[in-house]
Amino acid sequence: MKRSEVKYLLTEGKVGIEVLIKAWVRTKRGSKNVSFIALNDGSTINNIQVVVDMEKADEAVLDRINTGACISVIGRLVESQGSGQNIEIEATEVEVLGEANPDEYPLQPKKHSLEFLREISHLRFRTSTFSAVSRIRHAMIFGIHEFFNNKGFYNIHTPIITGSDAEGAGETFKVTNFELNEIPKTEDGEVDFKKDFFGKETNLTVSGQLEAELAAMALGKVYTFGPTFRAENSNTTRHLAEFWMIEPEVAFADLDENMDLGEELLKYIINYALEHCADDLTFLDARLVDEEKNKKAEERSQMALIEKLKFVAENDFERVTYTDAINILRNSKPNKKKKFNYLIDGWGADLQSEHERFLVEKHFKKPVILYDYPKDIKAFYMRQNDDDKTVRAMDILFPGIGEIVGGSQREERMDKLVQRMNEMDVPTYELSWYLDLRKFGTAPHSGFGLGFERLLLFVTGMGNIRDVIPFPRTPKNAEF
Repeated sequence: MKRSEVKYLLTEGKVGIEVLIKAWVRTKRGSKNVSFIALNDGSTINNIQVVVDMEKADEAVLDRINTGACISVIGRLVESQGSGQNIEIEATEVEVLGEANPDEYPLQPKKHSLEFLREISHLRFRTSTFSAVSRIRHAMIFGIHEFFNNKGFYNIHTPIITGSDAEGAGETFKVTNFELNEIPKTEDGEVDFKKDFFGKETNLTVSGQLEAELAAMALGKVYTFGPTFRAENSNTTRHLAEFWMIEPEVAFADLDENMDLGEELLKYIINYALEHCADDLTFLDARLVDEEKNKKAEERSQMALIEKLKFVAENDFERVTYTDAINILRNSKPNKKKKFNYLIDGWGADLQSEHERFLVEKHFKKPVILYDYPKDIKAFYMRQNDDDKTVRAMDILFPGIGEIVGGSQREERMDKLVQRMNEMDVPTYELSWYLDLRKFGTAPHSGFGLGFERLLLFVTGMGNIRDVIPFPRTPKNAEF
């Protein structure tokens, strides 16, 4: 007999048919006459109940069934006699595929803290919360590829190992095949990278943007979707050392078109989640409501999860210049009363998360796109405005998250780009291939980076970025 998935049985199953399911035990309860086993196979947030008649059952088999065990059940679909489900399985045959000793299995049917579950990331997929997050993560991946494919973009695989630092921050993970206790040195005592595997100093990529620009200037519209790495010693709820980025690059697009694309992508993905992940979002919505009960009134979310997603998807994003945003923040109550951790004194400040969230959650009460930032706080590749003070940069800010997208119109003028690289001490000889784009058939072009895990934080309502990636990589943590 062919195995049926729980999701299919709950939505398409017909009363009276014989079925076979294989799944993991969530709970087992009952009496001397009947036993009820809740099973889940990962295909849905919902469990299916199996009813076992104790008079016909093999008690030796049932004694081996505990929470976490994997079992196979053959039985007949019947209308449920209890509340909470329409159908259940009346078991005729039960087989234990894998036991789970209740004295050792850590996921017993009780509430576990997220901190505890991070310590057992290899098992947390089996919880309702993390199975829901995992299914939503998959749906978001699929939806992103669908969005770009429908708009005629080409997916480009950019290098994970690279000799450039796109951000210029220097916070990279080095790549080498040197024996670390036998690193060759030059006569000057420097590391002799010419003897390394690639013959030069290399690191894990912090962005696929520069390489994506190369492809965009031939293919027109491209995007990357891959892992990126930052060696920042940040133990916050919004930072990971390894995370995934979506980075489109579009030839002939200016900043306005770039902002349009970013807003369109985010709305599409949120609508995709609402349409394809309804059961999981409903569960996470209820979970969030339960969590909010323990918070102070002023700390509670203004909207429930699904309500918030619909609000963002249905409303235009507010577009505000950096200069206007600074004026709003400078004159805000938190700034005047010195409640910001980083006070805004004047133009040129690098906005912090608290400032971004104030603009989104308190002032405009909707997603905000900030643009035309001071050039001194942005990367070398961003197109300079005529005022010689600002660049054509844009950030999209979301409630509860802050910055979720960062991008710009790229500097297509060779003289301006070289001048900016020299000002920021970015070696032009190491990026000669990047400068060739401005030398041979240059054209205006734009792009942005969307942090996938930050998007998932927003869509799932989870509070810590370590809970929306299967195996988080953070300072002092590289388990599993």
